[in-house]
Amino acid sequence: MTINFNKAEFVLSATTQNAFIRDGRPQVTFAGRSNVGKSSVINRLLNRKNFARVGATPGKTSQVNYFRIDGKLYFTDLPGYGYAKVSKEERDRWGRLMESYFQEPGLISLGVLIVDARHKPSADDVTMCNWFREAGCPMLVVANKVDKLKKREVEPNLGVIRQTLELPPDTPLVPFSAEKGDGKTEVLSLLSQFFA
Repeated sequence: MTINFNKAEFVLSATTQNAFIRDGRPQVTFAGRSNVGKSSVINRLLNRKNFARVGATPGKTSQVNYFRIDGKLYFTDLPGYGYAKVSKEERDRWGRLMESYFQEPGLISLGVLIVDARHKPSADDVTMCNWFREAGCPMLVVANKVDKLKKREVEPNLGVIRQTLELPPDTPLVPFSAEKGDGKTEVLSLLSQFFA
């Protein structure tokens, strides 16, 4: 299947389980900490400026946002996690929404976990990685903000990420810069191969 990733449209924001899209199209599900630049990564992949809303305050995505790509599949943007300035009530609601999303068989075709290339993955990153595993879906990990590292720091940092998340050798880990576009071609090529 050839996919034109420049052809994207926002479909809906689901705030409840009933609103999840179940039309049989594959779903590429993006997850990451609130301040990891998840929306910026999606915008970079789709060649858009402010398509996935980039919040001035991290943690603004509190719904499951669906973007239809070329009429063939969805990019599903999950709420960012691990941000303290959200009320406990809001965090609990978010948690329930996520749980119901991950527990429903067949919703996620491919998980994309976005982590910060500069830091060891947080406990929340590890939890999210395990959620993808338990959902039984293949996964790829995008290490964003690689432009903030010195060249010699990249490989060791990727090693720490792979080790902390206990990634099997066949799980792709892509160094990425939403800012500069590094890694974009590789991620899009992995997606195209996956849905070929």
